[in-house]
Parts: sequence; C-alpha cells; structure tokens
Amino acid sequence: MADPAAVAPAGLAPPACLADFAALARAVLPPDTWDFVDGGSGTETTLAANRAALDRVAVLPRVLTGVESPRTTATLLGREQAMPVVVAPMAYQKLLHPDGEPGLAAAAGAAGVPYVLSTLSSTPIEEVAAATGGPLWFQLYWLRDRGLVADLLDRASAAGCAALMVTVDVPVLGRRLRDVRNGFVLPPHVTAANLPRGRDDLAHAGTPGVSAIAAHTGAVFAPALRWSDLEWLRARTPLPLLVKGILDPRDAVRAAQTGVDAVVVSNHGGRQLDGAPATATVLPEVVAAVDGRAEVLLDSGVRGGGDVLRALALGATGVLLGRPLLWALAAGGRAGAATALDLLAAELRDALTLSGCADPTEARQLRTLTGG
Repeated sequence: MADPAAVAPAGLAPPACLADFAALARAVLPPDTWDFVDGGSGTETTLAANRAALDRVAVLPRVLTGVESPRTTATLLGREQAMPVVVAPMAYQKLLHPDGEPGLAAAAGAAGVPYVLSTLSSTPIEEVAAATGGPLWFQLYWLRDRGLVADLLDRASAAGCAALMVTVDVPVLGRRLRDVRNGFVLPPHVTAANLPRGRDDLAHAGTPGVSAIAAHTGAVFAPALRWSDLEWLRARTPLPLLVKGILDPRDAVRAAQTGVDAVVVSNHGGRQLDGAPATATVLPEVVAAVDGRAEVLLDSGVRGGGDVLRALALGATGVLLGRPLLWALAAGGRAGAATALDLLAAELRDALTLSGCADPTEARQLRTLTGG
C-alpha cells in the first residue's frame, strides 16, 4: 500500500480516508481552482443532497456468515475488475497537478479499475492510453460538429478504449456561481487537448463575472441531443455503451431499449440542474425499472468504501468515483491517487467484512433502511 504520509503537504496530517484528501487539496490549490472542483450549480442544493442521501442509507449487516477475507472483485460490462468502481470522467486534470490524466489513469490501472477519459481531457487520448496500463474507457460530450464526434470515436477505438460513455445531461453547462463570481478561466498550459487547436480559445478568455468554461462549452457542445443521436451512436460503435446522466426511470428504460449496456444514475455531481434529486434517492427505482436489461451504476457523492457498499445494497452494479480522486491528485499527483485507491480498497474490504458479505455480488442482496 502507498504511504499516506508521503502525499500529505507539509504540516498536515496524512489521510486516513478518502474524505481527508479534501483538506490536503484545498491547502495546495489556488482558491478559484478549488471552487471549480468543489462547487456545484445554483445554490448547491443538489450537491449537498447527494451526500445527505447516502448518509441516510442504513445497511442491515448479516452475521454468522463466516466471512474473513472478502473479495472485492466485480464484473462490469462483462469484464472482471478489482473493485466495483470506475474513475469518473473529469475534465482538465492538469489544473490539479502536472501529472494530470496520465497520472490518475496510471494509478487506476495499477489498482485494477477502469479509468474514464473525458472529452475535455488536458492530455490527448493517445498519451493517456499509453500511460494507463489498465482498462481505459472514453467519455463523449456531444459536440456541434458531428464530424469531430466521429473523429473522437475513431481515435478512442484506435487507442484501445474498452467502452464508451456518453454524457447526456449537459445541453448547456449548469450555472456554477462560484466560477461566475471568480471569473474562472483556464490557465494557458491547460487545454482541451482532444479538440482541434483553437476550439478552446473561449476557455482561456477571462471576463469578470463570466465563467470561461461555460462560454467555451456553450460554443462547442450541441444543446439538443436526442434519442435519435443515441441510436446513431449505438449503431456507430461496437464498444460497450454507457449513458451517464440518467435520473428518471423512464429515461433509463428508453436507454435500455436503445441497446445501451449500462446506465449511470448521475446528476453530474450536483453541477447541472440544481434541485434535481440525489442519485441515491432515485437509484432503487431506476434499478427496478431497468430490470436487468442493462447494468446500473451510481455516480455523484461517493466518498468511500462504505458508500460503495450502500450503492451495491441499493441495487447498483458499481459506482463512479470523482472528486476524491481529484483531491488526491492535487495533493500528491499519481502517488496521491494511488494512495486514495488503496484506501478505498481497504475501506471496501472492511465494509464487506462487517456486513457479512464474501464479495460485491452478495452485497447486492443486503437490505437497506432509509433514515439511519
């Protein structure tokens, strides 16, 4: 296991859990970058609700099961992974640390979990693929330029990406007030490396009271994604296809009927529609509606191994983990991310042992109560 003390900035205690990385990251990041990562949209109601909803889920442990050394391995999209965990797609990781996407991807590969590379990565697909050493998935934002969408699909396939995740909850960027107040702008060394040169100029053009990120995405993202586009995508790629940004069970059923392999219950970490429900609240209804026709993963608010157990007990096949890994990357680069994933694995083993489960499959049979 990586040494937690080695990734703590001077004068700060080493992390004992994933949540501890937040303070370490805040200590080393510029305030506007911290706000960009930490913030949500609007009054951040949904951002707070994600955490509160998970905290309200109580898992009923089983006893006398004889479990001593549980297995954390799980099958996602037909392939065995070291944990039922996927590193969520997150943009511009060189904002956090020079190691950026290659560092976090390499840590994920060493931990045996899939890494999802964002369309808005600050490192090209090909360089991340060369660094990861593990399963690499590609996340697609739907762009106004359909030719560029097709080019990204071809590049992801050529680079060996094992799955494609399309994000469907960003017709426009949610109004993220911290970024507006900060007039947040990307520094010159951080670019949208997968887009043609010049396509991210607006992200570097600072204007007081304006989020440059919102201006950029408004110019390049297609605001009117339709089911016919998803059907085109399903026909265009042979890769396993995940749809991220599902909250309404009716949309989950429609996605499954379209032939997707998995739906990701996500409110974009509280960064899109403020007032949308917490993902843990709607997850059981989505699982029931899909009824095994596609895998169901939980995103938004996951902060440790106990949350992975909660998600499994609510019916998910796995989770996406986001902000804690950005905090860890900020604190210690690739080594920080590796430490965080080691801690997550230890937390998950403890959670499985204490709940009497030999593996994640058994955890999906646990009962839950809401309210503690």
